[in-house]
Amino acid sequence: MTPPRTPQIPVVVLAGFLGSGKTTLLNHLLRNRAGTRIGVIVNDFGAIEIDAMTVSGQVGSTVSLGNGCLCCAVDASELDTFLETLTRPSARLDVIVIEASGLAEPQELVRMLLASDNPHILYGGLVEVVDAAEFDATRERHPELDRHLAVADLVVLNKTDRVGEAERERLRATITELSGPAAVISAVHGRIDPELLFDPALRPDPEEMAGQLSFEDLLREVECDEHEGCDGHGHDRHLHAAYESVEFTSDVPLDPRRFMAFLDSRPAGLYRIKGFVDFGAGDRDNSYALHAVGRFLRFVPRPRARGEQRLTQLVMIGAGLDAEALRAGLAACRAVDPAPGDLAEEAAAVERAMWGVLRYVHQDEDTEDVPEEAEDVPEERDGLRGAATEV
Repeated sequence: MTPPRTPQIPVVVLAGFLGSGKTTLLNHLLRNRAGTRIGVIVNDFGAIEIDAMTVSGQVGSTVSLGNGCLCCAVDASELDTFLETLTRPSARLDVIVIEASGLAEPQELVRMLLASDNPHILYGGLVEVVDAAEFDATRERHPELDRHLAVADLVVLNKTDRVGEAERERLRATITELSGPAAVISAVHGRIDPELLFDPALRPDPEEMAGQLSFEDLLREVECDEHEGCDGHGHDRHLHAAYESVEFTSDVPLDPRRFMAFLDSRPAGLYRIKGFVDFGAGDRDNSYALHAVGRFLRFVPRPRARGEQRLTQLVMIGAGLDAEALRAGLAACRAVDPAPGDLAEEAAAVERAMWGVLRYVHQDEDTEDVPEEAEDVPEERDGLRGAATEV
């Protein structure tokens, strides 16, 4: 089976027209990173304020944002060069966020990421920020907004405090129609839970564990004091109301063909799936780390440790999810013991079914390709399921 690969850094594209609140959202992520080390690439030429630090419009400038975070102001043509810089082990970054220019074509940035030869990056999704109060006017001035929404993986309907409830519902309905399967969440002042985009560290970096109250801790206390009805655990806790998180665990292996069918038909609003999958007889030596964001899908084999319990553990994140239906769908993917006498035939069937999984495992140069006879699996481009012609 495929050998394990070096961990990859997810790259999130943050897009939206001028004034939608992209930089405000980015500042919020930087202040609430919980120890996560973030690399920021700004695809713009103007002076942009990020976390109280001004980044010159000079292409190629790089500044430290503190706490291990970096920011680069680049031209799109130099994107690969700066991705190479930010993915070096010495940078020790956990996630990279590209803030696209307000007039950029975000799908072009996505194409560049998917076509990149950098083995250290992993597509983390296209997030489109929309100004609720100016949506209709922006759509009239920039008809291409409809196209941007159509290829987004997550839509943040920002500044919802500036419109009434009826208007919010109308906007959500319109955006949902335009964005198709993308998750749509509401936000005020760009405040979304970082878990939607990446996995905030559970513990601070060792060098930050000096026992002193950090700036992030102070910020959370201030926000908590300002939030009516806060229970003392920080404003971040309230951000979970914008989305749902559904967990699934099984000690019975999943059937690869059924599981791939589940992923093919996953519902609208399901933005991220992460975790580990046990395919049982499909691969007894490895479990498979699953990374799915929007239309993008990737499996990474992970060798089993001796005595490790065989489990499938998944977390699904999105908006408007039917938790019971998702769990029922995954439960239906559990493998069934073969009938007596059919062991050889069943083993061959499981091996064929694994071809569908292996199509979404990055193939290193020294790794065998998926067998050519896997003709029953639809052709799809590098894990961008159903979106090869859309992005």
